Amino acid sequence: MTDLIGTIAAVLTTLSFVPQAILVIRTKRTEGISVTMYAMFTAGVAAWLVYGISLGAMPIILANAVTLALASIILVIRIRSGRGPQPSAHGATAATSAPIAS
Repeated sequence: MTDLIGTIAAVLTTLSFVPQAILVIRTKRTEGISVTMYAMFTAGVAAWLVYGISLGAMPIILANAVTLALASIILVIRIRSGRGPQPSAHGATAATSAPIAS
């Protein structure tokens, strides 16, 4: 029963990252994502993965391996995007899509 609860928790928390990862991969929009928070989160997930491996706990290992991959993708895209304007869905940036005052 304990492993079942752990597996359900692992599946739900891991799957919660999928929509965000898909959105970031498709749009490359990351302006609302804190680099510091995501770096700390990714390091924490890596630590959970090591912990799961040391226990031989498959639900912890699988969930954190998948979450680490997704979080790492989001973090890398966020770091690469820098702090400048983000592209919109139509390819324009905030700086080029704003009206110019005369």
